[in-house]
Amino acid sequence: MLVRFCLRISILVIFAAFASIGFGKGLAALLSMSVVLCAVIATIWREAPFGTVLNHWDETVAYAALFFLVSAFNHFVPV
Repeated sequence: MLVRFCLRISILVIFAAFASIGFGKGLAALLSMSVVLCAVIATIWREAPFGTVLNHWDETVAYAALFFLVSAFNHFVPV
């Protein structure tokens, strides 16, 4: 899961760098879509939210935390 998370974050950062709405807003949008995607995948695969191994629910929480962090600093980023 950690390798998958790091790979997805690097891809999201690359796509956000070329976003026409700006890096901060683009990254926030991509992170919010990742939260929804991981939650849907975890629901389809019926993964336990508090399992003993890392799964898509943990990845969802990590994306959500990064989304709120980027959203907090998004107001200070000049457009």
